[in-house]
Amino acid sequence: MRKPFIAGNWKMNQTRASAHELITQMLPGLVELNTIDRVICPPFMSLAPAAALLAGTDVKLGAQNLFWEDAGAYTGEVSPLMVKEFCDYVIIGHSERRTYFGETNESVNKKMKAALSHGLLPILCIGETLAEKEANKTAEVLITQVHGGLYEISRDSLDKVVIAYEPVWAIGTGRAASGEEANAVVNVIIRPTLAELYGEIAAQEMRVLYGGSVSSKNAGEFFSQSDIDGALIGGASLKAEEFVNIARSAAK
Repeated sequence: MRKPFIAGNWKMNQTRASAHELITQMLPGLVELNTIDRVICPPFMSLAPAAALLAGTDVKLGAQNLFWEDAGAYTGEVSPLMVKEFCDYVIIGHSERRTYFGETNESVNKKMKAALSHGLLPILCIGETLAEKEANKTAEVLITQVHGGLYEISRDSLDKVVIAYEPVWAIGTGRAASGEEANAVVNVIIRPTLAELYGEIAAQEMRVLYGGSVSSKNAGEFFSQSDIDGALIGGASLKAEEFVNIARSAAK
């Protein structure tokens, strides 16, 4: 059994004060749902106060990014050592990082290796654009991203990795894939690619999330699918009641 997993990616939203309020509102509901993994990923500036609020609970904290060097002359970057002070998880390779900040499969792989070497648990994001989908390149793109992101990652490290399938055309657009459509991508493309790299058992053990316009109204459609183990949630994670309700759907 793959344990359900819910993560909220706040992106570039919330000040320290509003982050404190949001976590305070959602925490009682999240604490009750201890049959699933729950992760909150605020902006860097809110990680320290968020860690203080989550202390003593089993709700985990994640960062939205990191750099692959431990220290040095990299103005504006955040190292794995800095992330590790507060976080258990880190999101790597989100489509917005790839689109707006030039991240490649190679840089994503460097970040994966850095995270794992410091005991951080990476959430590896993959997904195709609308143009790639319409050109029937979904399989090609996802296979390349899985191979690139996991290059030289050992089988022993694989149980620390979560994959988030986020079709770029569905992120923040209100145009979510159907549950069956997303499940087919995981079942026909992602897990067979993992099996090719690490074997069938490893492929079936890895948790794969869906992300892209997930809400409390459609969450059940995704979580009822055989190969979708939870969600990486964007906009809906900024609303306490909505995020908790999505988590409740996963707990069912």
